[in-house]
Amino acid sequence: MSPAIKCLILLAVIALFFVTEIIPLAITAIGGAVACGLMGLIPAKQVFSGLSNPTVVLFAGMFVVGAAMFYTGLAQAIGEKVVHIFGTGENSLMLGLMLVGTALSSVLSNTGTCACLMPVALGICAASKNTASRQLLPMAYACGWGGIITLVGTPPNIIGSGALTAAGLPGFSFFEFAWIGIPLSVAGILYMLLIGKYLLPKAELDADQEIEQEIEATTHDKKKQVISGVILLACVTVMALNLKFISLEMTAIIGALVCVLTGCLTEKQAYSSIDWVTIFLFAGMMPVSTAMDKTGAGKLIANWAVGLMGGEPTPLIVTIVLFSISCFLTQFMSNTASAALLCPIGIAIAKQLNADPKAVVMAIAVAASCAFATPVGTPPCTLVLGPGGYKFMDYVKCGTGLVLLCRRGNMIRMKVLTAYNMLYFLAPGRMKSVL
Repeated sequence: MSPAIKCLILLAVIALFFVTEIIPLAITAIGGAVACGLMGLIPAKQVFSGLSNPTVVLFAGMFVVGAAMFYTGLAQAIGEKVVHIFGTGENSLMLGLMLVGTALSSVLSNTGTCACLMPVALGICAASKNTASRQLLPMAYACGWGGIITLVGTPPNIIGSGALTAAGLPGFSFFEFAWIGIPLSVAGILYMLLIGKYLLPKAELDADQEIEQEIEATTHDKKKQVISGVILLACVTVMALNLKFISLEMTAIIGALVCVLTGCLTEKQAYSSIDWVTIFLFAGMMPVSTAMDKTGAGKLIANWAVGLMGGEPTPLIVTIVLFSISCFLTQFMSNTASAALLCPIGIAIAKQLNADPKAVVMAIAVAASCAFATPVGTPPCTLVLGPGGYKFMDYVKCGTGLVLLCRRGNMIRMKVLTAYNMLYFLAPGRMKSVL
């Protein structure tokens, strides 16, 4: 049996475990990396090479910087202020929660943002006689689409960038996802206000219900809130400037160190704020990606996929197909896992077509964040399931239209950029076929 076939079999097993979650995602990913070494698909010294990837450091640093805003109470204060400004009417409250959820999750953990805003929303709903089930799901959706806006907003974005660099290609810049993230966020807000709200249930909940938060504020020191806000703003500014003498990883770690040194959170809180599942899932899939490339498994998949699409598909067709696959998978498995699984395949297919993989990888990453039609694809949707009194079909009814809207929005963007000769694909001869 050839190494490529062995790698494909291993990839199928990993995909099965990702979808079913029979064993934890992080164990599946790390186990896949170890299996690559044991099967001789990669050298033994490369099995844990993913842990030394700079993107892992970026993940860890931004987890700490973001957690500082929650531990100081700044994120909660921002949420309460925005809700106070917009009022407590159903529509205005929904708009306020979605706006703050979108803004905070663009640079912070979307899970932490949702966990922080949820008790605020429940308290206001109880006081203003609004039904919580009409507010929590729109807020969770906003935390999902808000994460698309920046490189660090959601794990699929960073995973896509890491997959590019692992393949020897330039990764994404800090605000490169904003070209699709901001329009999708605006479209999502309009959809929920004009259409989605009519598909939400009206479940009455106990106002005294206890809500468990992943990150709970431990202090409300105004000075520390200002410091944590300044640190985050400084990190985002430096990352956006893309300065040559300081990398994204260095910026994130410096920000994390300053957060601890200034007392915005303790060393123990900093360690506990890091999502180790995301870290190990990413680190485990990087060697698997390398094995796919070195054994030729990625090329086999690419040839097969290209053949199914007619042998010589346009880059736009490839992007549509991979976006649809990623969008489907992420409804039933972790968005992080679906991005980690599909990004290397997308890169291989793009190379097979002699096109720049960036647009394909971006489509996969964005689609992986469109897990709106089920409660299991992304943590914010899962968090509000119980407190909102939602059923599985509530997500299907309200979220399916949102998923289709995101898919349509991404395709329109691709066509517009192509028309202005700004599409990411490098092969000029393919431009007319995309149009």
